[in-house]
Amino acid sequence: MQKLFDEVSSLDKRCYEKYALSEDVLMEHAANGMAQYICSKCEVESKVLIICGSGNNGADGMALARLLHLNFDVWVYLAKTPTSKMALLQLQRMRSIGVRESATVIPCDVVVDAYVGSGFRGNFDKNTEELMKKLNALNALKIACDVPSGLKINAIPIKNTFLADVTLTMGALKKFLFLDAAKDYVGDIKLINLGLPREVYEKSSNWKLLDKEDMKLPFRNKKDSHKGNFGHLGVILGEKKGAGIMSAKTALRFGTGLVTLIGFSDDAIPDSLMSSQILPSNTTALALGMGLGDIFSKKELSAFLDNKLALVADADIFYMPEILEILKREKLVLTPHPKEFVALLNLTKIAKISVDTLQENRFKYTEIFCQKYPKVTLLLKGANVVIGKKNRFFINAHGTSVLAKAGSGDVLSGLIGALLAQGHECLDAAICASLAHTSLAQNYAGANFSLTAEDLIAGIGNL
Repeated sequence: MQKLFDEVSSLDKRCYEKYALSEDVLMEHAANGMAQYICSKCEVESKVLIICGSGNNGADGMALARLLHLNFDVWVYLAKTPTSKMALLQLQRMRSIGVRESATVIPCDVVVDAYVGSGFRGNFDKNTEELMKKLNALNALKIACDVPSGLKINAIPIKNTFLADVTLTMGALKKFLFLDAAKDYVGDIKLINLGLPREVYEKSSNWKLLDKEDMKLPFRNKKDSHKGNFGHLGVILGEKKGAGIMSAKTALRFGTGLVTLIGFSDDAIPDSLMSSQILPSNTTALALGMGLGDIFSKKELSAFLDNKLALVADADIFYMPEILEILKREKLVLTPHPKEFVALLNLTKIAKISVDTLQENRFKYTEIFCQKYPKVTLLLKGANVVIGKKNRFFINAHGTSVLAKAGSGDVLSGLIGALLAQGHECLDAAICASLAHTSLAQNYAGANFSLTAEDLIAGIGNL
């Protein structure tokens, strides 16, 4: 896991005051880190075009140009006249060794966007829009210095925001780079060290970025065991029975010893699954909401939930007032997508907002919800998944658009339910299942439009 921060200016200031590292020293480390990345990815003598603005982001770009000058065909385009103290200093240094300047955008192998950095809040003027349009049209490796120009702090891009293949961000990971709206603009995000170990530069943070290595699969290490040792998941089926069946099949494949479909009356069920009209006495966890519809009365739903079992809740339940009673449970994982979470926020009287407002403020509303319901584990779906419980928050940025398909959420519920049934804590189950879910999508070898829920289930054995 890696720490995430709302801003890093306070961390930079601490470097100046506590560690006697000047702004100049930090900038040289930033430029050196970018130079090392370019040297590792590009052939010597590749043409590198660096677009520099008037402030310290532009200064980073000018420092980078100086470092690359001897080994690459480097050109700097001063898109704005340097005005900050560091930009003027780096301009002097750059010119003193003969770095070439261009008055326009030229064809190149690598283009570095050092126009504006983090904290951008305005809009591009017509000239800047045209500049970014030209940069985005280049057939080149596109690198953003710290933050792609045009990406605001709420990650809502403006017209012609720079489309980076990779963002080389400075010092510490900035949380807003992992908002859903940023995903198409930031590319791969790489962290550049500023002259201190991360353990020294960074402070504590309640927000973490999940790495693939954080996935802990439910391997079976005990040889003397039977199916009862690995839990019994009850999946409550609703109007659209296929959704629940996919969750159940997923749970069985993900290590659960037994899976029973609750409320099922049709004999045509998969051979490996069981069915029952009532909850089996040895059930260890429940899954509810997938394709639920309105076929159950309040009394029937209450009967299913009259227990203290760990529960994963999804889909239709977030529109029903019954969710308010469910929120009182001690062991609960919620897995809404944005529209469902907006409905849940409304039912809980936390906020009445649009999906667009939520997407601009995913982290804020996750925190507010988890403060009000500290026992609940929330998994908010999206291009980047947000997971929270009480005052601990995590982002899974490994998602891919292949998951944008009916049934993939049912598989996620099955993965979580499987771990709950096997005795995992709710937060750990949500984290592991989410990482498994995104890994299944990344491992899929077919065309990115062709994945189905059945493909995800089939891939579980190869995790």
